[in-house]
Amino acid sequence: MKLKKIIEEIDSIIERDPAAGSRLGVVFLYPSFHVMIFYKIANIFWRYNLKFISRLLMQLARMLTGIEIHPAAKIGHNFFMDHGLGIVIGETAEVGENVTIYQGVTLGGVMPSIESDAQRNQKRHPTIGNHVIIGSGAQILGPINIGDYARVGANSVVSKDVLPNVTVVGVPAREYSKSPKLKGFKAYGMSVNQVDPIEKMFGSLIEKVENLEKKIKLLEKKTDKKK
Repeated sequence: MKLKKIIEEIDSIIERDPAAGSRLGVVFLYPSFHVMIFYKIANIFWRYNLKFISRLLMQLARMLTGIEIHPAAKIGHNFFMDHGLGIVIGETAEVGENVTIYQGVTLGGVMPSIESDAQRNQKRHPTIGNHVIIGSGAQILGPINIGDYARVGANSVVSKDVLPNVTVVGVPAREYSKSPKLKGFKAYGMSVNQVDPIEKMFGSLIEKVENLEKKIKLLEKKTDKKK
C-alpha cells in the first residue's frame, strides 16, 4: 500500500463523515480503515493461493471490527463503511471506487445453502459500480449489477439490476427517483427533496376522485332544481 493512496483513503473518509475530526482519528478509531488493511493483506495471500492464512486474517479482522469481508472479494479505491458493524461482503462481490455503505449491509447470495456445490466458483454476489451509496440494513442479493452513482435506501432488499443514477427503496426495492445529474454525496442514499412516485400517483388519483365528487354534487343540485 502506497502512502499516497492511504492518505487519499483517509481523506475520503473525512470528506464523507462529519464525525471524522482528523486523519489521526480515522487511523485509530475507524473500523472501516482497520478492516481494509487486513483485507488488502489477505487479498494478496488469496491471490497467491494461501487461502487458509487469508481466511484466518479476515476472521481475526471480523472479531476486531464486526465487519466480514471475504478475502477474494474485489474492492476498489476509497471504499468507506460508515459505522461498519454487521456488514457482510461475499466471495464473488465486486465493489467499485468511492463506494459508501452503512452498517448492517449485506452483499450476499440469493440461496447459498441450496445446492451449494453447484454454486462453487460461480459468480453469485453483486457487482457495485462507482460512487454508489447503500443505506444501513440494505440487502443486495445475487449476481446483480448496481450502476454508477446509484443509491439504495436503508433496509431495502435488492435482487434485480439497478441502473446508473437511480435511487431504489423498499422490499423488494423499486425505483424511487432518477436523475442523470445525481453525482453529489448524500448520506444514506436519500435526499430530503425526493418524492416517492407511488405516493405522487396516489395523490393525483385522490385529487381526481375529489374533483369527480364535486362534479357529481353539482349535477345532483341541478337535477333537484329541475324537479
